[in-house]
Amino acid sequence: MVQNWDDLRLFLAVARARSLSGAGKVLRLDPATLGRRVARLEKTLNAALFVKSPQGYALTGVGEQLLERAEAAEQAMRLATAGVRAPNEELSGQVRIGAPDGAANFLLPQVSAALAQDHPALDIQIVALPRVFNLSRREADMAIAVSAPDTGRLMVQKVTSYKLHLAAAETYLEGHPEVQGVADLKEHRIVGYIPDMIFDRELDYLADLGLGRVAVASNSVSVQSQMIRQGAGIGVVHDFALPFLPGVRRILSDNVHLERAFYLIRHADDRTNQRLSQFAELLSAALRSEVARLEAKA
Repeated sequence: MVQNWDDLRLFLAVARARSLSGAGKVLRLDPATLGRRVARLEKTLNAALFVKSPQGYALTGVGEQLLERAEAAEQAMRLATAGVRAPNEELSGQVRIGAPDGAANFLLPQVSAALAQDHPALDIQIVALPRVFNLSRREADMAIAVSAPDTGRLMVQKVTSYKLHLAAAETYLEGHPEVQGVADLKEHRIVGYIPDMIFDRELDYLADLGLGRVAVASNSVSVQSQMIRQGAGIGVVHDFALPFLPGVRRILSDNVHLERAFYLIRHADDRTNQRLSQFAELLSAALRSEVARLEAKA
């Protein structure tokens, strides 16, 4: 039987990172020390929790059972401390945000910098990955998404809408035939997502335009933006990203204009956590303001 919550905390970190080095970075512990702690826990339980391989640490059947119970214990700890902070008190502690890389690269750096300046005791972590985050497994405290999930025990709030347009570098446009309509795009190189790596239907912009072939592709929207900036071709760009892409301009603005939205997703069990709720309100307001500011400059 596990008597020490700290042992469960270490176990959760290794289970989520699937490696001692990854968990060690999160916990700020030496991997060798973490390995000894895991071995001690396995000895206490008289069971192997992980299968170790060059690919990392995979949970055994016993490990999967412990993971479920450890996550329940983690949530009980969260609920026990929720609501003890005055709403206007300075925020502190760690908050981890999962975000698609467009928001993570072009919006969250300046937003998190401002929040950190206002709340010096706050540790803000941005996990930028082009995928959907699992909040039930506590991969993040909250996540920004481009579509609202309709399953799971989640709280969902729309943060803001944002605009997107076709764009290209001046250097590319100068050396290629003029684009007068959507039909002309078939004569140009298209930059976009790798088709089988689009993790959300809302990101399949090119399908809406009837464009099948993507000549230059990436699963990262920020990489696509830099490809466009380097003259690789024509692609869809967030208006809020344009101020960061000198030499890139919108094309066919009267014909093609897309609109999407960002949603802030939280686990339903965090509903009474005043610290996370206060942070979520500040984050949402800051994102709305930053999107409006950058789109006005686009």
